[in-house]
Amino acid sequence: MTDEILDEAAVAAAWDRNAAIWTQEVTAGFDFYRELYTLPAFLDFVPSMTGQRIIDLGCGEGSNTRRFAKLGGMMTGVDLSAEMIKHARRKEEEEPLGITYEVGSFNDLSPFADGQFDCAVSTMALMDGPDLPAAMRATSRVLKPSGTLCFSVLHPCFITPAIRWLTDEEGSHLGLRIGRYFERTPFVEYWRFGRRPGTTMLEPFEVPRFPRTLSDYINAVSEAGFRIVKVEEPRPSEEMARRYDWLNRWYQHAPLVLFILAVKA
Repeated sequence: MTDEILDEAAVAAAWDRNAAIWTQEVTAGFDFYRELYTLPAFLDFVPSMTGQRIIDLGCGEGSNTRRFAKLGGMMTGVDLSAEMIKHARRKEEEEPLGITYEVGSFNDLSPFADGQFDCAVSTMALMDGPDLPAAMRATSRVLKPSGTLCFSVLHPCFITPAIRWLTDEEGSHLGLRIGRYFERTPFVEYWRFGRRPGTTMLEPFEVPRFPRTLSDYINAVSEAGFRIVKVEEPRPSEEMARRYDWLNRWYQHAPLVLFILAVKA
């Protein structure tokens, strides 16, 4: 743990270092949690995107931004990492979908005008920024009245600094241990796409984490002038749970992610 991750510049630098291999791995389809669980559930959760002016907060290399564009959204992506945006722009040049990408912080969104967008989306990014209330205020500013906010984050009640799966002697999952729920000390998590063949051969990603409670998320959204209209804690599909034991544990015991849909008052 270091204090440097409180600095957005340090967060951007970490993702700049991650960018090349991250983009390569995602493009190759090794982010199995995203492909099989979290993104399909999120696409079922979000309202229609057809004809909507949408900003994607923390768009990364742009894979999800492109999914939203193919659903009819007029997309703008923003990310702290210049290297991630470089990869996103390169893909847009190769296969144009009319997406604009900007390097910037979702904590201020200074390149964008008041009321510029109909909708803001964010997939698995807001938990990795240091100032959620500022991000919610900035998002409210760039949305038109009655604009929608829809985001996914790691579930704060279950993905805690002391998370651990409990198993029996045969290795079957019995439940999930959580701990240090109220701890808000930022830290850097080092991990790889664990289901990737030969994953131990790769250097791990550096991912700055900013632990928060459920109330931190709800209050940041409501205090920025949003009315929460829908919350979901999605399970993997029954089919996916039957096929993959590593998804069945989330099907049986706890949600990995939290979805929130809110409307600007």
